[in-house]
Amino acid sequence: MSGVLDFYFDFSSPYAYFAAMDVDKLAERHNLTIHWHPVLLGAIFKKTGAQPLLSMPLKQDYAQHDLERTSRINKVPFIMPPKMPFMSLAACRAFYWLERQDRRVANSFAKNLFKAGYQMGLDISDSAVVVDVVVALGFKEDDILAGLKDQSIKDEVRSAVDNAQDAGVFGSPYFIFNSEPFWGYDRMPMLDEWITQKGW
Repeated sequence: MSGVLDFYFDFSSPYAYFAAMDVDKLAERHNLTIHWHPVLLGAIFKKTGAQPLLSMPLKQDYAQHDLERTSRINKVPFIMPPKMPFMSLAACRAFYWLERQDRRVANSFAKNLFKAGYQMGLDISDSAVVVDVVVALGFKEDDILAGLKDQSIKDEVRSAVDNAQDAGVFGSPYFIFNSEPFWGYDRMPMLDEWITQKGW
């Protein structure tokens, strides 16, 4: 099968980190093109009334435990970033600036930034950390700094959030394949089977 899988996520979502580490393997199994769409959950939560998982009493303790065991069963390193929850505005702007240069490079940036936050424990809400990850991909610091301030990039991030909401996105990670939505990292096996069976 071939097709397009839309992958919506917020860099502040630990479960999106795990999804980002797995989504390419899913794409390879099914010959899919992945369209990565970073969004700002904070803006979406204003509409849904939800709160960040790691700021909610009781749920945050469960989530911490679950994230650690998810790391163990998948044999994927996991460190909670120093600030949780956090605003991923600089990261989103950097992604969309990079996507204008090359979509594949933007996708690599997203994976590298997730690793910086959730494997190295860096503060990926910090624009300086974001810039360092972009520079490591071969771009000039002055260019990305200008990109983060570019009004058209700011507008593109707002449009990305609006478009995500229009598509029904309310959490992270969130996948849409042929108009069929799947919310959550734990739904990736179901998504895999849905694609295999062409629905049910």
